[in-house]
Amino acid sequence: MTLQHPGVLAGRLVTLEPLAHEHRDGLVEAVRDGELWSLWYTRIPEPEGMEAEIERRLELQRRGSMLPFTTRRADTGRIIGMTTFMNIDHDTPRVEIGSTWNAAGAQGTGTNPESKLLLLQHAFEVWGCPAVEFRTDFHNHRSREAIARLGAKQDGILRSQQRMPAGYVRDAVVFSIIVSEWPAVRLALETRVARHLVRTA
Repeated sequence: MTLQHPGVLAGRLVTLEPLAHEHRDGLVEAVRDGELWSLWYTRIPEPEGMEAEIERRLELQRRGSMLPFTTRRADTGRIIGMTTFMNIDHDTPRVEIGSTWNAAGAQGTGTNPESKLLLLQHAFEVWGCPAVEFRTDFHNHRSREAIARLGAKQDGILRSQQRMPAGYVRDAVVFSIIVSEWPAVRLALETRVARHLVRTA
């Protein structure tokens, strides 16, 4: 089985579009909102490195190991970040959801939970994945808490897993959601998204 890019995944708060070079200007504007690249424990591109980051992700797509998206707010159409299916195991099939960042102004708006809902729904219900993985830096407590709120369980810590732009070698905290947990995770995410829809109505 070869996992193909699903194309546009549309929700009520957010739309995920296949990443393209024409998204560069919107992504540059989004990453400047909060100067996200300054967080030393992340791999978020600086504005001048956005073109290279887009090409890096598209090259990984050509190699079959990543399916990247640009994230837009559904209400304004404004680009707010990036996310991907990555480290793709086509045979099992199994994927990691990662390389995700969102503009500071979009955080807490429900767009991230709905993005995860759209991606998880496709992985479990279309591709039939038995599990979906998440990884984050040991020091990125905000990300660890956000992943846990999705309903993912911590599997363990990969010590000295990857060298980061700041020069140190990170420990990666690994989480996963397995298919038997998906119905409860889906309900929780749908409830979170619905609360944000009520606030914006």
